[in-house]
Amino acid sequence: MSPIVTTTTRTDFGSVKTAIHRKLIQKLNLDKITEANRDEVRREVTQIIEGIVHGESAPMNLQERERLVQEVLDEVFGLGPLEPLLADPTVSDILVNTYKRVYVERKGMLEATSVQFRDDVHLMGIIDRIVSAIGRRVDESSPMVDARLKDGSRVNAIIPPLSVDGPCLSIRRFGHERLTADDLIHNRSLTQSMLDLLRGCVKARLNILISGGTGAGKTTFLNVLSSHISNKERIVTVEDAAELQLNQEHVVRLETRPPNIEGKGAVAQRQLVINCLRMRPDRIIVGEVRGEEALDMLQAMNTGHDGSLTTIHANTPRDALSRLETMVAMANLNIPESAIRRQIASAIDVVVQVSRHSDGTRKVVSIAEITGMEGNVVTMQDIFVFRKRGIKENGEVIGEFIPTGVRPKFAERLLVSGIHLPTNMFEAAPIR
Repeated sequence: MSPIVTTTTRTDFGSVKTAIHRKLIQKLNLDKITEANRDEVRREVTQIIEGIVHGESAPMNLQERERLVQEVLDEVFGLGPLEPLLADPTVSDILVNTYKRVYVERKGMLEATSVQFRDDVHLMGIIDRIVSAIGRRVDESSPMVDARLKDGSRVNAIIPPLSVDGPCLSIRRFGHERLTADDLIHNRSLTQSMLDLLRGCVKARLNILISGGTGAGKTTFLNVLSSHISNKERIVTVEDAAELQLNQEHVVRLETRPPNIEGKGAVAQRQLVINCLRMRPDRIIVGEVRGEEALDMLQAMNTGHDGSLTTIHANTPRDALSRLETMVAMANLNIPESAIRRQIASAIDVVVQVSRHSDGTRKVVSIAEITGMEGNVVTMQDIFVFRKRGIKENGEVIGEFIPTGVRPKFAERLLVSGIHLPTNMFEAAPIR
């Protein structure tokens, strides 16, 4: 009769893993780990773990030993319990509320996971590993930090005393395979006609503002639109945290810098926008306008740097213009309200509104053209909209993309640029 193998409890497994990790650190040369081939180190680590497990007489079956090997390797080389989530291509956000509550977003929907850290100290160790890799720090004197992983994922960490229940970590992931225009069509984020129109707008060098809420897909859509920029053009990008993934050959990427420990040395987006005007750009792409740099961006659009693209947090195209106006006012130059609005009306050509619906799907809900001014009001007209009809029993949003019947005024600019679109693509769909 074969011997009965007992299964370790979750607590026993965790304590054994902690003990093995501690002994492993004592046995291994940490400097050698960074220099040696990862596969060779993995074999060495596996042998050490097998020896330690045997010495501990830990009642573990083969599957549990393999799991233990992987988890300890994750602690040594990676971000511990987060590694399986980072390896999952379906996860777009990782949200660590406390050391024992970790959520993820898949396909626009939040869900709880079984992932846990040992305690707050364990979670803080992982946060320190992330921020120290880029020369940042997080402690009571600096309890908030933004960072970036090697794969480009954006990280935000906030710790006590600002976070009441313990350290919190948020990771916004960016897929290794960037979405293409065909993917957006397949996902029903917009129609082929809408894509053809926006592709023409980019090629004809219209200035485009992409508006949407948090997690609506603004950066993803900006990446898709920017892919239609010619390789012959010089592109300069300005971002608070580098997220854009441009494939063109001639791209210069600029990123803001936070203050150092003494509170000095910060470089804001406005300084970068002003500097990029001296770099002979054909196109300026601002990842997201958040403050007074909006003024310099509008001035650039109005002084020959057409074809620029940017994003903004807003729920509707009209709200986007109002927010833009507020940001310009933050520059404290006492510019009259009417002058700001005239500048917005002459600088921005198209506002694209993207939205994340209750079923997790992301759609372009509006493509609007700025047509000018009437009195003291910036005038706009919708060209395409998403008409929502309801929600199915399974939560799926029902609706359709429709043209409004309005032929945009910039259609002549597209034609002059050699972009020919079907004349019937703007015809209003019959009401059903």
